[in-house]
Amino acid sequence: MLRVLAVDDEVPALEELAHLLRQDPRIERVSTAEGGVTALQDMVQMVGSGERLDGVFLDVRMPGLGGFDLARLIGAFPNPPRLVFVTAHEDCALQAFEVEAVDYLLKPVRADRLAEAVRRLESAASSPSPQGEPHAEDVIPVELGGRTRFVARQTVRFAEAKGDYVRLHTVDGAYLVRMSLAALERRWAASGFIRVHRSTLVSARHVSELRFDGGRVVLQVGEETLPVSRRHTRQVRERLVRQFQDRPVTSGAAGGS
Repeated sequence: MLRVLAVDDEVPALEELAHLLRQDPRIERVSTAEGGVTALQDMVQMVGSGERLDGVFLDVRMPGLGGFDLARLIGAFPNPPRLVFVTAHEDCALQAFEVEAVDYLLKPVRADRLAEAVRRLESAASSPSPQGEPHAEDVIPVELGGRTRFVARQTVRFAEAKGDYVRLHTVDGAYLVRMSLAALERRWAASGFIRVHRSTLVSARHVSELRFDGGRVVLQVGEETLPVSRRHTRQVRERLVRQFQDRPVTSGAAGGS
């Protein structure tokens, strides 16, 4: 059962969100705060009294203390609650990813979409991650013609730097997001993503083959053949060998090298 805090400076929106949250059987208690400053004060009191808080549903643009400023302050708390943004603004989804939000909802909030956000929150809250490790269901929000699509980490085969952007190559297409490859590497390194080139990050789970081609190491990732820089060759080979050694052997698998 989840204990959550809803934060919005607009009282009607706050009351509607709190009402919808209280209808969800997975939520034990819903507290409310009219704005970021009040929310921060309430959370400090909760921490001081030892109360548990699993999630915060917060607006983005609020006077005094905006949603992202509040999110960064929350991140400094011991055992910080998970974050879900609820906003009328479509253009802040990438910032939500940067502060590790588990979901990003657009107003007016649909009941079915809120239920999905609660499911993600429940999953994240039940699997606490040490600092620096990824969440169980990590996603990147991608803007597509006024819509926000969430690309799941496990579907990404590899990512390549494109100036100030990163192109994510997934099992069903490619998506361009404004972020740095270094930031993505820090976020996903513990999930088996390996830097194979200064401009390429590869998911080890999607690597089907490592071989030498013309004196250089290349990886087969789906239908793509990706070069490994000499600088990264040793690390890539060691990581891949370790990754495959850790995989369970299926019955009937043939031996070989």
